[in-house]
Parts: sequence; C-alpha cells; structure tokens
Amino acid sequence: MQLCANKLDKKDFFGKSDPFLVFYRSNEDGTFTICHKTEVIKNTLNPVWQPFTIPVRALCNGDYDRTVKVDVYDWDRGGSHDFIGEFTTSYRELSRGQSQFSVYEVLNPKKKCKKKKYINSGTVTLLSFKAESEYTFVDYIKGGTQLNFTVAIDFTASNGNPSQPTSLHYMNPYQLNAYGMALKAVGEIIQDYDSDKLFPAYGFGAKIPPDGKISHEFPLNGELENPNCVGIQGVLEAYFKSLRTVQLYGPTNFASVINQVARAAGDVTDGSQYYVLLIITDGVISDMVQTKEAIVNASSLPLSIIIVGVGPAEFDAMEELDGDEVRVSSRGRFAERDIVQFVPFRDYVDRSGNQVLSMARLAKDVLAEIPEQFLSYMKSRDIKPRPLPQSGPVQNLPMHI
Repeated sequence: MQLCANKLDKKDFFGKSDPFLVFYRSNEDGTFTICHKTEVIKNTLNPVWQPFTIPVRALCNGDYDRTVKVDVYDWDRGGSHDFIGEFTTSYRELSRGQSQFSVYEVLNPKKKCKKKKYINSGTVTLLSFKAESEYTFVDYIKGGTQLNFTVAIDFTASNGNPSQPTSLHYMNPYQLNAYGMALKAVGEIIQDYDSDKLFPAYGFGAKIPPDGKISHEFPLNGELENPNCVGIQGVLEAYFKSLRTVQLYGPTNFASVINQVARAAGDVTDGSQYYVLLIITDGVISDMVQTKEAIVNASSLPLSIIIVGVGPAEFDAMEELDGDEVRVSSRGRFAERDIVQFVPFRDYVDRSGNQVLSMARLAKDVLAEIPEQFLSYMKSRDIKPRPLPQSGPVQNLPMHI
C-alpha cells in the first residue's frame, strides 16, 4: 500500500516536520505491537511515503476486522520523536482502498482536550492498496509440480588416477569418495520430490570408448538414447562403472551439459516441472565465456544449477557464476534470475571424519536457495500452484528443503 498526508501539525521550531508513520497490530489482550514503520520524509507537512509490502499475518493476524492503529510522528535526531497524532483502521477498511481513496483524520487526544476549536492534526490518505497471495514452495509441490534432478560429474585428468588413494575419484571399497558423498547428500533429498526416480546422469572431460573421442556430456550408463539411472543408487553405480571404462582427460567444460538440461527445461515452462542440475567438479573451468552465456540463456527457464567443488583447488571463478553478489552477465546481457549456487565441499567436511554429518551439512546449505529460485521463476511467469487433487489424502511431503 501507499499513503500520503496533508497539513500535518508543524512540530519543528526551525522548518517543518519530518513525518513518519508507525503501524501497530492489536493483540487479544488490548495491547499493541509495532508491525511496520515507514521511512522519514524530511521537512514537509504534506509527505508522500514510498509504497510498502507487509504480510496480512503481521498486520492483523489474519483477522480482517481487527483494529490497526497508526501513529504519526515527527522524527527527531535525538530519538525523542514528537507525537503528531493517530488514527485507527482495519484490514477490511484498508482493502476498500483498491477502488477508492480513503482519508483518515489524524487526531491528537491531548490537543483535542485542551482546544475547543481543535479539528485535527492533518489527514492521511491511502493512495493505493493491493492484496496478493504469496505462495510457498510446498504449495507448488502439493499441487503436483515435479523436480527433475540431473547430475554431471567431472572426469578430467586433474582428479588423479581412480586407482590411487590420492585421487578424488578413488574407488575405495570401504567408503564413498568426495564425488560420491556430494552426489548422495544432494540426490537423496531431491529424489523425494521426483515421482519417477529416474535421473539423467552425465560425465564431462573424458575420452570415451570405443574411439577415444573427448566428450562433455556422455551418459554415465553408456546409453545415449536413455541416460536415466534408477534412483541415486543407480547413478552411483553408473558413475563407478564409467570410472572403469573411460579415460580421464580434459578440459573442464560446463556449457554443453548446461545447454543440454536447458533444452529439456525449455520444453516444459508451465510450472509442472522444475529442473535441478548438480555439477560436481574439482577445479578451474575452461569455458567460462560459453558457460556464462549458457547460464544467462537458462536464467529465464525453470532451472537451478548447483555446483559443488571437491578437492583443494582455488574456486574463485566459481564464485563469479554464483550470482549472489553480482548477477552473471554475458555480452552485456544480465541473467534474468540468480540460478546458480556454488559451494566448496571442503567447507562442510567434518573434522572427525563423520561422513553422515559432512553430507547433512552440505545438503542443508546447497539446497537452501532452491525454493527461493523456484519461486522466483513461478512469480516471474505468474504461475500459480495447481489446486490440490480432490481424490484421496495428500501424500506426506518430506520437509528437508
């Protein structure tokens, strides 16, 4: 909503007032709780405040007829703000502002008692009011939206020979290597949101049989026509099988696998599907320009990209792809949304060697941004959750994310 005021009382000895509004929610016991403060508008008796957004829950606890009190103050540098006056309203009354201006008299009870001719201390006008439903990630999942999980694993030579214990791809018969841990940590949670449990899994940066051609999007199960693996266990088995059949090589190129998943995401933009690509890599990216372009192109699609860095390398370039500070750009075009989350696995490894704890920490952090990225896509396309299916009870959703 947006409000302005007219002819407020002058409180400052030099100059006019510096007005701001304070909104209070009334509680069951008759007390009031502050729920919003506007900004201060300096030196005016006719301020126009910026529009602001507030949850209905915070304003009136969902009770449309509950009293909302608004105090008008004159800001004072020392913190002892001068009271100009007050008025009361309710959510229901405010909501009439969708079709008409609502004008409220600002009254100062002390002044009213003292002065017989006192009318008011100014007026506040509601200029605009709009109520919107804010949907949650779970609303969409309950409505049937599926998460499609795809994995891409770095098979470049810098990982080291898989038969050596120093290799990041070391096939230890007793415990998972860093790639396996990252895959299992993230995949086992995401798989609960995907009903068919079929996960396309790719490798990049290896020479593949039979002719030793370098590939940046080869299916881990060896089936070009059907790269799907059954469950996270199926992805792990295909990963270990690939380690025995391909030759680790290079370079470290991301663009081709991002474009591959983006093509699939581009086919279903109605909100029924959302794609999550997990890239696990040991290092420095070789095709940064092409990868940035792929990310910018994909930022308008129902897609999020998680990059987990394993091993001791410097991952500075990856931070650039994670658009938290500065939105990724390519050839002067900026990404429509922030769709990349990068984390170095070493930050989550438990010092005592507890793999379960390491994986839980990684999953919690790496998946934290997915619901927000998911909602930003739905909001940008004005896609609302589908109504709940009528037949039968709603399945109990896992609440990890």
